[in-house]
Amino acid sequence: MHLRTCVSPSGKFVFGVHRPSFCTDNLRQHDAVTALGFFDDGSPLENPENFPPSGVEAEQGDVIFEIPNAFPFRGTTYIRKSWADAKVSDPSLMLLPKSPPVSFSTTLSRWFKEDGNALKKMDSVFKALPEPLLLALAKTSTDPDDLVIMANLSCEFVYDDSQKTPSGLRFKKDREGAPRPVIRNSVLYEVIANNPHLPDAYKEAMVLRPGIQGTSEIVGEFGEKNGNSHVFEYLRCNSYIPWGHYAANMASDTVRYRISDLTEADMKGLRHLYYQRTYVRLSSMAGVRVPEKRRPLTESELEEMRKHILSRLRSQNSTPLPFNSTLWGWNFGFDFAPSHYRLHASHQQVHQQFALIPARVSSGTSSDDEADLDFLPYACGDLIRDVITSYRIETGQHFFKDYIRAIKSNTRMDGQTEKENSLIIYEDDHVMLFVPKAQTSQWEVQLITLGTIGNILEADKDVRASLDHAMLFCMTMLEKMGAKMVTTIEYSSRFDSDNEDQRLLYSFLPKLPESPGAFSEAQLRWINGHYPEDFAAFCRSACQP
Repeated sequence: MHLRTCVSPSGKFVFGVHRPSFCTDNLRQHDAVTALGFFDDGSPLENPENFPPSGVEAEQGDVIFEIPNAFPFRGTTYIRKSWADAKVSDPSLMLLPKSPPVSFSTTLSRWFKEDGNALKKMDSVFKALPEPLLLALAKTSTDPDDLVIMANLSCEFVYDDSQKTPSGLRFKKDREGAPRPVIRNSVLYEVIANNPHLPDAYKEAMVLRPGIQGTSEIVGEFGEKNGNSHVFEYLRCNSYIPWGHYAANMASDTVRYRISDLTEADMKGLRHLYYQRTYVRLSSMAGVRVPEKRRPLTESELEEMRKHILSRLRSQNSTPLPFNSTLWGWNFGFDFAPSHYRLHASHQQVHQQFALIPARVSSGTSSDDEADLDFLPYACGDLIRDVITSYRIETGQHFFKDYIRAIKSNTRMDGQTEKENSLIIYEDDHVMLFVPKAQTSQWEVQLITLGTIGNILEADKDVRASLDHAMLFCMTMLEKMGAKMVTTIEYSSRFDSDNEDQRLLYSFLPKLPESPGAFSEAQLRWINGHYPEDFAAFCRSACQP
């Protein structure tokens, strides 16, 4: 088969096994043997091993497994056998360590013990810290006192009569007369505001209160103010996503900085706004009546709209919709290096984004002959469509049927039949959460619909409920294992696609410490240190109460 995929028409996974053995000629001219250090008795430790007198024989090197991704556009994963074998007997090696408690104020208080000016001196020390140290402390401190001191360094607050709780930020008008918050250090401000240990009153004043981050309009809402769950839908008109996008944010009265704080109602609300906005926009394009406005739509109203839209699209006389695909994503978690490298997301408050993608836009070209041609905008789900189309041409079979068969009949690469074989973490009647055979992120997990459902327009209320529950289940599991930053993306089919094989797919991509990506990842070569079956078993164990 010419298509580079680990999925075979037999419903099995295929992969390569490298058993390297080679000889390297020695072309070095000089030796540079020197002392690396000294033992207690004064004798030196030297480095003669680095300067062999002749060629180097590399016999029976470590076995490397090469697994093409199920989807060729996502590259290839390489697993070093010795690294993965170590995890077989000790799965805890995959666990990420918990962050230690950090309190600079406590450290300073020990130095200033019994000093009547201790508080003033502590403020002075914080102010004197070089910015890289200040940013590192702002990100890692678990002490609210530290964070409040640094919050006041980053901006100006207006306090209530007790001088204990901020009422809001201090504003001044710029040259054009527009109000601007008084922010002294914008980077420090952002890092502090994203630290979960900052008191909620400061979080609200700095980033959560509607309007504090700009004038984006709130055009949707789910849940009740001061209730158990409350989600706002913001409109981003002037967006980096063409034609604008929407963002579902937890409201300021429902603060969620950790997945462990997120409830089923929260996830339902976040996703409901996505389904609702998509169905309402498509209804207006398809001539379907939208229920009354200025309130959230009920589940039954959503379902009726969905059915009407599908019926219009599938009728023989239907006019093609100007927008025919969804874009959905979620960056959870925040980090910022003292060297000013942003490591993930823009805001840790739970925040999901969604948009519609046009079917066609006009083409811009330097050729007059091509000026009127239509241009097909990018949708990542199209990449999967291309794969399954090529697979069908080459094999005569349905890609996703073979992929699901391969997942369910999976066997280990290392031949240890007595060990875990399953890649499946969670499954119900509608969806399956599993570890892909070729993980891109070292902890990648995928969620797939089991029925022939390629997008959320084809997903009825039961499928939507299964998707929402499995997403929260997955994110909760990953956080329990130590994940702090997770990017999630949706691969979906076009609404007017006639390829019934494509399934709605979500990829969860945790970022791991010491794995920022470099030249290998730039080539779509993903390096891994565990077997996917052992990671799946580790995930299942993390789900246990």
